[in-house]
Amino acid sequence: MIPDSFAHPSGSSGVSLNPIPNGPGLLVSVKTGLGAMEGQTPGGGGLSEKPVPMTSGPGLSSLGAVFILLKSALGAGLLNFPWAFHKAGGVAPAFLVELVSLVFLISGLVVLGYAASVSGQATYQGVVGGLCGPAIGKLCEACFVVNLLMISVAFLRVVGDQLEKLWDFILPSTPPAPQPWYTDQRFTLTLLCALVILPLSTPREIGFQKYTSILGTLAACYLALVIMAQYYLRPQDLAREPRLASSSSSWTSVFSVFPTICFGFQCHEAAVSIYCSMRHQSLGHWTLVSVLSLLACCLVYSLTGAYGFLTFGTDVSADILMSYPGSDGVVIVARVLFAVSIMTAYPIVLFLGRSVMQDFWRRGCGGACGPWALAEPSGLWVRMPLTVLWVTATLTMALFLPDLSEIIGIIGGISSFFIFVFPGLCLICAVSVERIGPRVKCCLEAWGVVSVLVGAFIFGQSMVAAVMELL
Repeated sequence: MIPDSFAHPSGSSGVSLNPIPNGPGLLVSVKTGLGAMEGQTPGGGGLSEKPVPMTSGPGLSSLGAVFILLKSALGAGLLNFPWAFHKAGGVAPAFLVELVSLVFLISGLVVLGYAASVSGQATYQGVVGGLCGPAIGKLCEACFVVNLLMISVAFLRVVGDQLEKLWDFILPSTPPAPQPWYTDQRFTLTLLCALVILPLSTPREIGFQKYTSILGTLAACYLALVIMAQYYLRPQDLAREPRLASSSSSWTSVFSVFPTICFGFQCHEAAVSIYCSMRHQSLGHWTLVSVLSLLACCLVYSLTGAYGFLTFGTDVSADILMSYPGSDGVVIVARVLFAVSIMTAYPIVLFLGRSVMQDFWRRGCGGACGPWALAEPSGLWVRMPLTVLWVTATLTMALFLPDLSEIIGIIGGISSFFIFVFPGLCLICAVSVERIGPRVKCCLEAWGVVSVLVGAFIFGQSMVAAVMELL
């Protein structure tokens, strides 16, 4: 999911991940500067001839990169995996789809590191625009905004669901009696956005959020342990036997799992920034980092998905926490941890989406919008309206899209561009400017084409399914 270490979505800004000297964690500093993507052309040298720009400081260790990439993937998608196992038709088909997807997921990360070395760019958009041209770069920026917008909607939807269950625990009532008006999501979620999320999202810099990755990782691990423990302990409220699906109803059901996997393992946007921050920027080190981080992430997701599905069977909810009773103490702790983690991650997603819109403002309206102070994209008169607009739009969509699975389908479809399509295009363009043998070049180009086609298929299938569910 979207992390604190998320790569900045424009060529004019970036996220540098520098280790805190003698500190326990990683410092995430987001810096905004002049456009670096415009006027860049891909280089023709190899990995050793054209290293990517390095950040100041000693650099990020390989182990540190593993943990940051792991945190980048672990997030709100964890709540949806038991439901994905149900949609796939059981544990075995879901595991098979996950393993096949893992090949493309690791390949995409390795390709992005290689493309960053070839292009000399330090951001995802910079790599895509530098290798594939400005038109594809602008398409990448547009996809970034839409993707981040829908991720923000999913975040608010998850927080709203947890608030609903928390009110059921605080104010228990019999079914005929309605809950008080102030427990309604339309009121509580709006109040939370106005009093907590909006103030956290308005600052120009978000360096104060550097420790939220620890909370998010702990929340994900705690949730996985709770789901496993609940399966074996089986409290009184979960004593009944679940109804398990015997087999998948069709291949369409199996393919419908891909959007959830794309949403859950979505860490590729941060890959370029993490690679550029590493102390040892070699393809071998980066491959090891990619494999270890995604295998660990796959373990957490698989355990959560399998035990959640085995606990509830076909009755599992799209948000696994919504399937548990509201009076369970350990589940209540999981709800609070996840809600707080997502509330602190939302401003980071908003910051990244807002920075792209600020770049649009700088390129399109910077010189024709009156006084310089009003036209400055990072100034308060531009930053504040964009922030309010983002929070209002995502809140409205979150309130009118009550099912998390519908949002996940849309996000997973768009994420296929960043996991499959753009890395495939970068690989095709990168090998065309590198001095490599014709046979190896042909194989790499073929893999790039396959990656693009798979991404296009997942995007089309998931978007059609999401539209059909909305209708």
